[in-house]
Amino acid sequence: MARRRVLLFLKSLDAYSFHQSNTVSPPTNPKILHYLEDRARVHKDAIEFCKNVLQRKSIDWDATFRSNLSQSIRNVDLVVTLGGDGTLLQASHLLDDSIPLLGVNSDPTQPQEVQEMGNEFDATRSTGYLCASTVKNFEQILSNILEGQTTPFELSRMSIHVNSTPLSTYALNDILIAHPCPASASRFSFRIRKDDGSSSPLVNCRSSGLRVSTAAGSSAAMLSAGGFPMPILSKDLQYMVREPISREAACLSLMHGTIKPKHTMDIDWYTKDGLIFIDGSHPVHPIRHGDTIQVSSDAPSLKIFLPDHLLPSKI
Repeated sequence: MARRRVLLFLKSLDAYSFHQSNTVSPPTNPKILHYLEDRARVHKDAIEFCKNVLQRKSIDWDATFRSNLSQSIRNVDLVVTLGGDGTLLQASHLLDDSIPLLGVNSDPTQPQEVQEMGNEFDATRSTGYLCASTVKNFEQILSNILEGQTTPFELSRMSIHVNSTPLSTYALNDILIAHPCPASASRFSFRIRKDDGSSSPLVNCRSSGLRVSTAAGSSAAMLSAGGFPMPILSKDLQYMVREPISREAACLSLMHGTIKPKHTMDIDWYTKDGLIFIDGSHPVHPIRHGDTIQVSSDAPSLKIFLPDHLLPSKI
C-alpha cells in the first residue's frame, strides 16, 4: 500500500504576537499580554504535537504556513489545517473536490479562563466551528481516517461569476457584496433565475450590501444578522439584503430568502465601486457600475471531516 501524503496547513505563529509589529503597540495590561503569549505558545505546541504524531505513524508529510501558499493544493491524500475556522476556510479555497480536509482547532477556548477574565477583556480563543479535532483527539481521529473507519462528508460551496466569467475561488461560508466601505449605501438589483427558464420578480435595492451564505455559513454572520441555520448538508443558499433602506413591508419580504439547487441569483451592480468579500475579508474581488454577478451552488463540493456537533444524525 502506498504511503499516505499529508499536508499540514498552518496558521502563522506571529498571528498572536504584538512584538514583531511596527504599527500596533503591545497591550499595557499584563494579563492581556500573558493571555496573548499563552495563545501563541498553545498554537506552537499544537503544531509540534501534530508533527510528532505524523512522524510516529511513518506518514509522508509536509508543512506550510497559510501565508506562504496561494496556489492549488495537489498531490496529497489529506490536508490538515492547524488554527481555527479562518485557516480552514483559506485551505478550502485551494482545494478541489478530490482531497479531504481535517480541521484541528489548535487554540480552543478555555471556559475557566473566560470565567476568570471575562470582566476585564474578551478571553475567548478560537471557535473552530468546522474543526473536527483538537490535539486531545487528533491522533485517534487520524487513525480512524487512515483505517477507513471515518469518511468525509461533502459540503456544498458557492460559485461566483462576474460578467459571466467564473471566479477561481469557491465560497465555503458566505460572500458579502458591498461598497469598499461597507457602511456606505449601495444600489443593486437582483432576481432568482430558475432551471425551467422562469425567474422571480426583480428586486431593486438601496442598502449596505447583500450577503449570500451556504449551509455551512448559515450559522455564522447570516445567523447573527437574523437569518436561520440550515442543515449542514443542504445545497440551498440563503441570501439577505443588509440594512435595506426601503420600509415597505412588501419590499422587505423579498429581502431575505433561499436559492435552490440549479437556481441562480443574478445581481446587477449600480454603484461606482464595490467588492465581493469571499469567506471574510480575503479574498476580495472588485466590481464596478454595470457589472453583473451570478451566484449559485453549482460548485465542486468540499470533502471534510465534520466535528461531532455537526454530524447529520446529531442535528
